[in-house]
Amino acid sequence: MRVYKIVSLVILSLVLVSCSTTISESESINLKQFNYPVLKGKDNNPVLRVCFYSKNRKNILQNVKINLGETNTFNLSEVRVFYTGKDSVFKTNVQFGKTIKDLNKTIVNGNQVLQKGKNYLWISYKLSDALNLTEKLSAEIDYLSINDKKIKSKKFKSIKLRTGSVVRQQWQDSVHTYRIPGLATSNKGTLLAVYDVRREKGGDLQGNIDIGLSRSLDKGQHWEPMQIVLDMKTYGNLPEKFNGVSDASVLVDKNTNDIYIAGLWMHGVINKEGTWVEGLNDKSKDWNHQWRNKGSQPGLSIKQTSQFLVTKSSDDGKTWGKPINLTKMCKDPKWWLLAPAPGHGITLKDGTLVFPTQGRDEEGLPFSNITYSKDSGKTWKTSNAASHDTTESMAVELSDGSVMLNMRDNKNGKEKGDKNGRSIAVTTNLGDTWTEHVTSNGTLIEPKCMASIHRHKYKDTEGNPKSILLFSNPNSKFKRHKQTIKVSFDDGLTWPEKYWTELDAGKGSGYSCLTSVDENTIGILYEGSQAQMTFQKILISELIN
Repeated sequence: MRVYKIVSLVILSLVLVSCSTTISESESINLKQFNYPVLKGKDNNPVLRVCFYSKNRKNILQNVKINLGETNTFNLSEVRVFYTGKDSVFKTNVQFGKTIKDLNKTIVNGNQVLQKGKNYLWISYKLSDALNLTEKLSAEIDYLSINDKKIKSKKFKSIKLRTGSVVRQQWQDSVHTYRIPGLATSNKGTLLAVYDVRREKGGDLQGNIDIGLSRSLDKGQHWEPMQIVLDMKTYGNLPEKFNGVSDASVLVDKNTNDIYIAGLWMHGVINKEGTWVEGLNDKSKDWNHQWRNKGSQPGLSIKQTSQFLVTKSSDDGKTWGKPINLTKMCKDPKWWLLAPAPGHGITLKDGTLVFPTQGRDEEGLPFSNITYSKDSGKTWKTSNAASHDTTESMAVELSDGSVMLNMRDNKNGKEKGDKNGRSIAVTTNLGDTWTEHVTSNGTLIEPKCMASIHRHKYKDTEGNPKSILLFSNPNSKFKRHKQTIKVSFDDGLTWPEKYWTELDAGKGSGYSCLTSVDENTIGILYEGSQAQMTFQKILISELIN
């Protein structure tokens, strides 16, 4: 009997131990941050992921003690904690505890039953409207309270996260998708952000797409409501989904203060055999694209080829004129297509206005070139091709007055080795002839995506005039992620890795456009992981030191 009692007590103690919710030494906390921008205009920005490994099913999370690190509380509006269970991806379905609005108190209380195994929490910030966009934020946690026991995380070094703002986000103003950024600074210092307003779906032309514009009068701190600057409505008695305008490029005339926005207009549908489709209506499901098969054809009329449109503002972007069609003036009738290359154009030292452009030649093959005006936008002329099997490009004037064209290269869709890289060409005669640059195909890697190049002028600490080239794109051969700015001090001959600045490690659509906000600050508008149109500012001193 005595032996039986001893055995019974042992069994009972084992059962109690197995059912206990005591925290064991093997249960631990791991913290991880991702280099995502923290954006003004979003209610929830993921700034820290917390992973707790629970050996038991009955562990109860009671509170989270957040440490704001070096973050200035003036820059925050609210802090939240979200529980995502075994899912490591940031979601806002289950909020743990209440929203913190008094940032002097950063303990979040709740009652969350944890699952056996990994459990994920996310710390989320909502930014103050007063935030300066060059500020950086950090986040840590001091401990989790589980079953009345405080558990500290493993050693963790918080990274400083860059801030920015949402210029456009999906479903804002009932728009399905915003894509294809362009960005420029007017002579008065107004920021001009342009983009596709893809109203009904996320895909390219043909579709119900207009060109939108957002202006900022305070260097990107706030943005005015969107205005539509290119919209062909129901031209020709066709529905708007058969009158799309896409791929905006914005150009500021540095001499006259005029501002131009170019876009590509498709009227109706040209089918894969090259024939314009008759009788289209609201119920028609016909679709084609100017870059697919015979979706745009030789000729100049709206039923033969996509059209190159420009609109102009002479009042700093407040109002815009009626669209001017440059197709007959600029397109070679033998070509299948002439289109703006999205982003921004430039004004050369001698006053010449230059739009980067793209097209398809008489055999339908893609090419990149420029379209320019030497008389302040009265007339325009299109250059010879800088390169073939290339498309979207941006131009920059080099120190000697030549023009460099930086081009998306279709070969990079398959080329992932040493020859992966942007195609680069230079002209000294506005594109009558072009010379391949020494850095072409092998220096600036890409996953086959639009990119931006820009010259920035500034003064050094002794007041001497300086300039650098800046380049932005997804810094990858494989995916549209790792949105990065690179710096060249020698007119694009080298891009030293020590001057690379990653802005967004996450995956987005990848297009970007750079501008000089002022002498000390760069602005970038890009398709990021946290917003479809993300704007950020970076100090020049940070990029070059």
